[in-house]
Amino acid sequence: MQSLIKNHIEQHIRTMEMVASSMVDDIERCCQLLTDTLRQGKKILLMGNGGSAADAQHFAAELVGRFILERRALPAIALSTDTSILTAVGNDYGFDEVFKRQVEALAAPGDTVIGISTSGRSGNVYHALAAARAIGCKTVGLLGRDGGTIAGIVDVNLCVPVNFTPHIQEAHVTIIHILCDLLEKRLFSGLS
Repeated sequence: MQSLIKNHIEQHIRTMEMVASSMVDDIERCCQLLTDTLRQGKKILLMGNGGSAADAQHFAAELVGRFILERRALPAIALSTDTSILTAVGNDYGFDEVFKRQVEALAAPGDTVIGISTSGRSGNVYHALAAARAIGCKTVGLLGRDGGTIAGIVDVNLCVPVNFTPHIQEAHVTIIHILCDLLEKRLFSGLS
């Protein structure tokens, strides 16, 4: 049992080393995009399924509430939280439309829409990001594996290139925390 525990931790460390060695520039680009979005008085919309839905909600909560600094609330909406909308749209239009319809209703040009998908192939996330681009939003994919179909349609592709979903999710949470930390410092502490 201890060897299984150690193996999981060692794989996690290797994943984080991969993020540190290959994703820093993309994380920086994403941070700049989000900084520009918020400085222009626009909002961030986030979505994902399952654990990625929880990550979208976590990210939105850190922005609306706070991460570390006491500061004003930042406009962020997790599209996975309204069960009435999710079930009505899912029932009437199909599951692939549950995020797209919300993007069409809530997004405006200049907003940033973030789709989280460990496979990069979530149909409902893909359709929502395509709708966001048509509206004039910037788009970000927080993805895994090879980035899937979503990687090809986003302005910033944050892809954790491993195949084990738990390690992808662990890296996603770390990236979310890095982005929250940098956003607070840039927007409220004068970090450029």
